[in-house]
Amino acid sequence: MVRRSADERREELLEAAIKVMIRDGVAKATTRTIVAEAGLPLGAFHYCFRSKEELLHSVIERITQGALAPAVAAATSVEGVPVADIVRDTLRVYWDRIRATPDEHLLTYELTQYALRQSGLSEVARRQYGHYLAVNAESLATMARLAGFAWTVPLPTLARYGLAVLDGLTLNWLIDRDDEAAGAALDEYAAYLVSVARY
Repeated sequence: MVRRSADERREELLEAAIKVMIRDGVAKATTRTIVAEAGLPLGAFHYCFRSKEELLHSVIERITQGALAPAVAAATSVEGVPVADIVRDTLRVYWDRIRATPDEHLLTYELTQYALRQSGLSEVARRQYGHYLAVNAESLATMARLAGFAWTVPLPTLARYGLAVLDGLTLNWLIDRDDEAAGAALDEYAAYLVSVARY
């Protein structure tokens, strides 16, 4: 039998949880189902996670981890790129990830609804959207810093506004899969960001 470290087991359980939740839904993702998917004994779950709530937080963080921040690095890696190009490229890289992993993003909405409806889990939804806000704010701040401009709107306000736009746009696209309409809306948001960026 191959012995695995706690970090390796945690990673396996996290990946298994995402697979089970995408396939069967959040409500059916019991600890037994998750450990079975990972091929681990039941005790491994409680060794790696203090609670199902902690697992849900980890799932949310994993799914959102690469959604915005890596896009910024890719878009701002060349000096002298116009603000409009940086903003547009950042949003396009983000949107390409949405289109490449729709099931994961659909899961995030299900996680929100599940957490809000389960007694004692509302904090999961609050932390979920708090994490989204933080990632969005970090993305906007990094974009401005690397490209050498400043936002004329306070960052917390701009991050919340951007989250509302991207969250709504993502949900609309998950429903209708209208790439043309989503692209037009994304370009409109990009134009707004350019209008509030100043060198």
